[in-house]
Amino acid sequence: MISGDFHLTKQIIPGIKVFPFFLIFFLILLPGFQTHNLDASRKIRVVTSVFPLFEFAEAVSGERGEVSLLLPPGAEIHTWQPRPSDIIRLSSADLFVYIGADLEPWLHDLLKSVKNPDIRILEASQGISLIDAEGIVHSENEREHGAHDPHIWLDFKNDQMIVDRIAAVLSEMDPDGSSFFNENASAYKEKLQGLDQKFKDELKDCIHQTIILGGHAAFGYLARSYNLRQISVYGLSPDSRPTPKKLIEVVELAKKYGIKVIFFEIHVSDELARVLAEEARARTLVLNPGANLTKEQLKSEKTFFDIMEENLENLKDGLICK
Repeated sequence: MISGDFHLTKQIIPGIKVFPFFLIFFLILLPGFQTHNLDASRKIRVVTSVFPLFEFAEAVSGERGEVSLLLPPGAEIHTWQPRPSDIIRLSSADLFVYIGADLEPWLHDLLKSVKNPDIRILEASQGISLIDAEGIVHSENEREHGAHDPHIWLDFKNDQMIVDRIAAVLSEMDPDGSSFFNENASAYKEKLQGLDQKFKDELKDCIHQTIILGGHAAFGYLARSYNLRQISVYGLSPDSRPTPKKLIEVVELAKKYGIKVIFFEIHVSDELARVLAEEARARTLVLNPGANLTKEQLKSEKTFFDIMEENLENLKDGLICK
């Protein structure tokens, strides 16, 4: 059971450098040794695509699980490409948890290469209402049409649903640990509820309600949860580029409403944010979606809650909250 303040052990497995001969050898043998039944005497091996899912899975599985993050430290989720060593590692897993909603563009090819028919796959976004760049909710039937915001973990109510689903899958895989998983999930959800309440309390009396981003629209779920408005210089795709007209519109809007902070996303160049800030006579502050950690953050054992608390402090500063 998880109680009080706990620190997650970051079990990030680095990529395996394999010489071509040994790589061929491994891939030939892979089908033979990856088919396995879950042995109750060993831990459930879980691999996740992004850091929030890693933390959720490790919190729920506790000592009965062995959780690792697929992304190497500092990698950008949209542009990272799996290596042969990642295929081998994933083929040895019992459970793979990913976001879906087009967050991981490399996912389809990766899963086709996995040589393990027994691996369980959990798509975290299934059953969660997705929003678009404007914050409009789309039904389950509309998921295949149009662009959706995949950053679902920035709504802490979504996170509670994901934690429950992880507990349910782990309970199916390890029935003897069901009560353990559910108790861990309940304890972690309590922490998420507390974080949600803190955001509500500390963002309710702000002079500004508009978050201007010098990047792509990654914070729609957070904005929707706390009655804020997100304006970005380009849409959901991190590969997009803003038009000069859009840049001028955003600068004029910042001037009109007296907004003095332009936010930018950590791990992404702040160049556009600095250009906007200079034109609007504003300053810049960082927001972190938390999809991955740097090596330094891993060494300091930074948690999902640490990242969100830092976001809250910057939001309070930028929006001038009482």
